[in-house]
Amino acid sequence: MSETQPLWITEADVVALMTLGQAISALEEGLRLQARGAAKNMAKTHVVWGDGDTLHAIGATVESAGFVGTKTWAHTRGGATPLLIMWDADTGALTAIIEAFALGQMRTGAMSGVATHWMSAENADTMALFGTGKQALTQLAAVAAVRKLKTVRVYGRNAEKRDRFIEAVMTRGFTFNVEPANSVEDAARDAHIVTLVTRAREPFLTAAHAARGVHINAIGAITPEREEFSQDILKRADLVAADDPGTARKLSKEFRTFYGKPDASWDAVKPLSALIAENAKRSDDCDLSLFKAMGMGISDMALGIEIFRRAVAQERGRPLEAPRKVPPRLHAD
Repeated sequence: MSETQPLWITEADVVALMTLGQAISALEEGLRLQARGAAKNMAKTHVVWGDGDTLHAIGATVESAGFVGTKTWAHTRGGATPLLIMWDADTGALTAIIEAFALGQMRTGAMSGVATHWMSAENADTMALFGTGKQALTQLAAVAAVRKLKTVRVYGRNAEKRDRFIEAVMTRGFTFNVEPANSVEDAARDAHIVTLVTRAREPFLTAAHAARGVHINAIGAITPEREEFSQDILKRADLVAADDPGTARKLSKEFRTFYGKPDASWDAVKPLSALIAENAKRSDDCDLSLFKAMGMGISDMALGIEIFRRAVAQERGRPLEAPRKVPPRLHAD
């Protein structure tokens, strides 16, 4: 990669440079690189303080593209300000700092889009969406990008917030019907695709709620104090994949509880990248498939690299002065 002046790429730049559909394509290419060993994740780390606030760091090397990078953010009740920092893989020079809230929404949604494309039935047209927070609309749009949805049922504990969310969805020009659900059972009934994007600390979706042939995207529980689905979901699952099985093994209470038992094997949890590389879509007789997203550096870097390249080509982003070394002052006072 040729050396360039570092760029600060804003949220507005990110939105101008990439659509959700383009994010899905960029992410799938990043997963193909991962399957070939050309992209590698840094182990995700986090620390908790206060009443469940969390500080996160994830990263990846994408040596084949000439970049390495990390994304870090503090998730608090007051909000978050995620930043993706990218360096030249050969020189270590800073190449970009990307404001990463929109990027993170797109990469999280895109991951569910890719998983749904590879793991759900091709004729799936009914979706249940649990959760109406910051990530919910992108999750819905990503599934709609890969499947021809006819009906979406939305459930959230706060009915007023749920109804506002449905109103927002209906202004986006989607052609499917959007309906409120008054219970978990009502939302999940006969749904072909179920997406869980909540901050629940107790499981609310059970195997009794799940229709035969369903595909489940479990997105919300990314720290050990959270759970969205009960253990009988994994007991029923014929196909289980994660963006990063290693992180699921470390941080997912749902997976650690189930696969930590003597009669279970972590080998059953496939990397999503392996399914793509092997062209291994679900079988026709699959009862239930489950995808667990924990967040990983490769997904952020896949989008970040493409955004950076587009920013350079379109002359977007604010040039930064490259950091310069200055010797420290070593005096005692």
